[in-house]
Amino acid sequence: MSVPLPLQGARIAITRPAGTGGALARRIRALGGLALLLPGSSLRATDDDAAARATLKAALACDVLIFTSPAAVRFARQLGALRTRAVVLAPGSGTLRALQRAGFAHAHAPSREDSEGLLALPVLQDVRGQRIGIVGAAGGRGLLERELAARGARVLRAHVYRRLPARLDHRHAAALLRAPRKPLYVLLSSAEALANLLAGLPDDARCGLLAGTAVASSARLAEAARAAGFARTLRAASAHADAMLAAIIADTQML
Repeated sequence: MSVPLPLQGARIAITRPAGTGGALARRIRALGGLALLLPGSSLRATDDDAAARATLKAALACDVLIFTSPAAVRFARQLGALRTRAVVLAPGSGTLRALQRAGFAHAHAPSREDSEGLLALPVLQDVRGQRIGIVGAAGGRGLLERELAARGARVLRAHVYRRLPARLDHRHAAALLRAPRKPLYVLLSSAEALANLLAGLPDDARCGLLAGTAVASSARLAEAARAAGFARTLRAASAHADAMLAAIIADTQML
């Protein structure tokens, strides 16, 4: 008699940006789950390469350099060589791996994989008078910039890509409405992505989404999910795929 796989029978919606959820989908299927690719955003190059290249050059000359995501590393590399003497930081393991592939062997990431974890690193405690570059996209929480400026740092933002709402079509809606008796889990690591999904889905698919269980990577996102109307909310330890899936597996074992 075969042992059921840990995600057997569960539907899991991946809300990562379009084109970035493939590896996680394969992992979910290997664990017995049904992966639904439901992108909350689409990543695009900036509409002004010259301006992006200039701000990136200035960021590379800073004392500390923070890349906010794997996409930030990827789009920055498209603008030119990434040479810097700065202390290079990443918010989590995914961005850290991207930096290491880009040649930053000594980049650092916190054990807590978010902005709060970054801000707790010793290197960011006494930053008065230092120049800190943040490489990413426009928008987002702005927590890093606000807190580092409050600590006395001079913060420079380099926007090397854009986050736009993804194009959602009938296939995305149909995936949410299919097999409604199977439990649905929605992986959430971005409030912006959640807002895009709620705005981009038709009414019946939106109701199907909210009838599922939100798996939030932070207390802030858990609150956003509750405010959006999700039937249930789980809190994962972090935005890391292992933590998100572990929260689902623990929940399915209790059902």
